[in-house]
Amino acid sequence: MKATLLCALLCCFSIAVSAQSESDEQTIRGIMSDQETAWNRADLEGFMDGYWRSDSLRFIGSKGLTYGWQQTLDNYKKTYPDAAAMGTLHFTLISVEVLSPESAFVIGKWRLVREKDEPSGHFTLLWKKMDGKWVIVADHSS
Repeated sequence: MKATLLCALLCCFSIAVSAQSESDEQTIRGIMSDQETAWNRADLEGFMDGYWRSDSLRFIGSKGLTYGWQQTLDNYKKTYPDAAAMGTLHFTLISVEVLSPESAFVIGKWRLVREKDEPSGHFTLLWKKMDGKWVIVADHSS
């Protein structure tokens, strides 16, 4: 009887954890969709809403490691000074893996469609759930 009850409790717990992971994955996918939308209306601050507003945010790109939300935003503004430079952003999510109730790992592709070119690359993102909100704490884009 105790074994049956324990088994039933473990099954319920497993289902609840799985449902939460799926919910967290959908939340992360939604944030990334919001980022794409913000980018495509030339709203860099809106795009940056998906990132951790902290001096400890890490962004690794072609120019090396940048620390901090504000510095990352400033770098984006220098590289993409207007809507034409920003183009139209498309994300393709390859993998969204919820590692725990507080962390997730995302692998994907990015592509910009601009009048004269279509640069593209890959990214890996480390997400953390802080104060009930999912945010990117580390971004490696190439």
